[in-house]
Amino acid sequence: MMRSTLPARIVDKVEALKREAGIAACSFVSNGMTLGLGTGSTVRYTVLEIGRRMAEEGLQVKGVPTSEATRYLAEGLDIPLLTLKQAGEIDLTIDGADEFDPDFQLIKGGGGALTQEKRVAAASKAMVVVADDRKQVPVLGRFDLPLEVGTGDWERVRDELDSICPGPVRLRGGQTSYVTDNGGHILDCEFGPTITNPSQLEELILSVDGVVEVGLFVGMCDAVVMATPSEVLTMVKQGGRLD
Repeated sequence: MMRSTLPARIVDKVEALKREAGIAACSFVSNGMTLGLGTGSTVRYTVLEIGRRMAEEGLQVKGVPTSEATRYLAEGLDIPLLTLKQAGEIDLTIDGADEFDPDFQLIKGGGGALTQEKRVAAASKAMVVVADDRKQVPVLGRFDLPLEVGTGDWERVRDELDSICPGPVRLRGGQTSYVTDNGGHILDCEFGPTITNPSQLEELILSVDGVVEVGLFVGMCDAVVMATPSEVLTMVKQGGRLD
């Protein structure tokens, strides 16, 4: 197992700031909301805080989980859950991100839940991302772009992506390939920081037969609650749905 090379006190501080950011995102939550509950280490603190507020403050909300891991966490906190179909329109989704750029465009899918995350975000009136400042980039693509593909399609899709992606396209997990909650596989595409037009790239990749979903979230994020080494900052997209 790979161990962190950072001193324990720095790891603890980073984790404390992630927790603070996850809790701060709950400032967007109000009574009676239906919430999209995201996936990831930082937004986990948001879900925990929602559970605490329900138990201690009488907050009443319902959740739509974006992964099986989040569903298990929410069930343990007695957060009432709905399927996306049952929920219909969602008031607010709070989720993590692997990268976000100055235009609040995202790369997501490092945790493998990108398809459900995207469906939930698309059904939401607004979206708040919780992240640490390592996820803030001038141009998307330093983090490998994940795609979900059908299990029988990954080799053909990989070969087709060779003409689109400037770097390697890898099957996540290799021989012991990762399987998503939907029963698909993930291809991680090494674009590097070159994704200056995420909308165009998303459309191009989705046109490849066998691609279920791509981890570019374009025009979905309205605010980012970001943990920095010294504080937690909330950035709201100008002209967005929370402005």
